[in-house]
Amino acid sequence: MSDAFYEPLGDGRYRAGEHTVGPWDPDSQHGGPPSALLARAIEQEPGAGPVTIVRVCLDILGPIPVTEVAVRTRVLRPGRRIELVEAEMTAAGRPALRAQAWRVRRADVDLPPAVAGPDDTVPPFPSTAKDFADWSGGYLRAIEWRWVQEPRPEIGAGTVWGRMRFPLVPDEEPTGLQRVLAVADSGSGVSHRLDPREWLFVNTELTVHLAAVPRGQWICLDARTRLDELGFGLATSRLFDRDRVVGQGAQSLFVARR
Repeated sequence: MSDAFYEPLGDGRYRAGEHTVGPWDPDSQHGGPPSALLARAIEQEPGAGPVTIVRVCLDILGPIPVTEVAVRTRVLRPGRRIELVEAEMTAAGRPALRAQAWRVRRADVDLPPAVAGPDDTVPPFPSTAKDFADWSGGYLRAIEWRWVQEPRPEIGAGTVWGRMRFPLVPDEEPTGLQRVLAVADSGSGVSHRLDPREWLFVNTELTVHLAAVPRGQWICLDARTRLDELGFGLATSRLFDRDRVVGQGAQSLFVARR
């Protein structure tokens, strides 16, 4: 299977392919593709009417093996205007990833003109692609990366545009939310402060707040990492499409020597 991240097997089951393989372990998925798959499930969960997802919080419950996974959803808090939906991924008989998302009713409202601030400036779009350095795994090759600023370990910062080279599932165009979650989990790698050959800095969760509905194929991560000597850290990312800021992401990190 080379044309999608996952192969649907029916009844909420999927087979993970080579494009999901992460950089830490060749037998484990990167957090991006399974996060996008749970977002897809939440988007497809029936609701009271047209809705917009405004926040997704994902908890990584353990390594996600590159194997068959199952996805289920349920509505935790139903409502005509606001809903809380949960999605869970299981693998090898255990929960591996859980997401909760707030959905709000979609409606046209009369708002005052938006005032752009300095943090809303869209980063430039480079003309050439370049892969991650010092990293491996099928996921990183399945995303086209265009660096505005490569990782600067001395300050823990980096800025990159990313685009999925393949659909999440065959013959289906990814939504803007799916594209955001496919790359937002890379914020800690984009802004890493430690050598990944000597250190682990693994995120235990990912939270994404949306400020606008993402458009187009490209998502930019303008990321920063802060570390604490007690063995944890925080990676944050401003998220852009080609036209505007669309949200922000945050990852809590576990930090240890390999």
